[in-house]
Amino acid sequence: MKVKMLSRNPDNYVRETKLDIQRVPRNYDPTLHPFEVPREYVRALNATKLERVFAKPFLASLDGHRDGVNCLAKHPKSLTTVLSGACDGEVKIWNLTKRKCVRTIQAHEGFVRGICTRFCGTSFFTVGDDKTVKQWKMDGPGYGEEEEPLHTILGKTVYTGIDHHWKDPAFATCGQQVDIWDEQRTNPICSMNWGFDSISSVKFNPIETFLLGSCASDRNIVLYDMRQATPLKKVILDMRTNTICWNPMEAFNFTAANEDYNLYTFDMRALDTPVMVHMDHVSAVLDVDYSPTGKEFVSASFDKSIRIFPVDKSRSREVYHTKRMQHVICVKWTSDSKYIMCGSDEMNIRLWKANASEKLGVLTSREKAANDYNQKLKEKFQYHPQVKRIARHRHLPKSIYSQIQEQRVMREARRRKEMNRRKHSKPGSVPIVSERKKHVVAVVK
Repeated sequence: MKVKMLSRNPDNYVRETKLDIQRVPRNYDPTLHPFEVPREYVRALNATKLERVFAKPFLASLDGHRDGVNCLAKHPKSLTTVLSGACDGEVKIWNLTKRKCVRTIQAHEGFVRGICTRFCGTSFFTVGDDKTVKQWKMDGPGYGEEEEPLHTILGKTVYTGIDHHWKDPAFATCGQQVDIWDEQRTNPICSMNWGFDSISSVKFNPIETFLLGSCASDRNIVLYDMRQATPLKKVILDMRTNTICWNPMEAFNFTAANEDYNLYTFDMRALDTPVMVHMDHVSAVLDVDYSPTGKEFVSASFDKSIRIFPVDKSRSREVYHTKRMQHVICVKWTSDSKYIMCGSDEMNIRLWKANASEKLGVLTSREKAANDYNQKLKEKFQYHPQVKRIARHRHLPKSIYSQIQEQRVMREARRRKEMNRRKHSKPGSVPIVSERKKHVVAVVK
């Protein structure tokens, strides 16, 4: 008969003297670690707290304009070059690394209504209140030369917006109608309208480059096809849309900035229901621009703040504001997706980080690894109440905070009224309308 004996080496657990601490048998296998989750939770909590501590998004303020900044444009080939147009007809070209204005042009009489760059980056176009479209060289004039536009087109009506085709030498302007122009001609190739008064903005689709979208002051968002030279379809909303922006990664999607404090992301194949309603602003949304990744967009509002929204979420992940910043009129996300620029009423262009707590400059491999680890921890514990509370918390100006409270009360009152109506009506006579469907009046093809 075999006897199996358990044997242990006393050296592993017996103390050598009475003054030694007790020896504890330990298993170093990480899968059997009894305190792994609590330890990771503490790390995630600390990472979230540190992220809020280091959240310093404001980088620089570019001042030099003598009137409110009305429009911004990015250079398609250079990350450091930005163009801005002001309400006094002045256009400035900025160098972001030096944070200085490198060139000033008195482009128009009255407002500069729109500015866009050519896809190759050699020239740019401006439209203004003086009914002209002007093309300018991106490089300044030579020594002793006058600052003159390359071409000037005098139109019949005021143009309110302009956008350049992403591949061809063509551009679109909007005013009383949408005009498509060839760069070499002084008359439009085609004009498209659908019985409305004035169109506030026009945008080319960056992927399906022959498609355009525009928004008019009679609450329409209209889609056009350049190849057929006709409008395709339009969606009518409750209130006026100020501007739209196409998603640079998903050809069919665009986001509209509306007067009713919301943004609506639509799929152009099914305009009757927005894909998502983005709610957080407390005043009219004036501008919107996508990140080059197509995952997020930034919106500028009359409530003196800018917000960053994930495409698939209805609430913003970040809100930026300063004491001096007034109504934000235009906003742009830079092409390296790291920075955001906004132009506001009080003549300044501000530069922000897209990730508020991101460390700028070159990171060592250890810093990168720590960042990635902390990011994964925050994702793992993002729904824990403490972590969630700290990550969500933002300081807001008193005006915005009180308006949010006020709107919450109004929303609750509307909901209560609807519930009471439904309770005291015949079953089925007061239908339940979802938040997405509420704001769309009609789709016309």
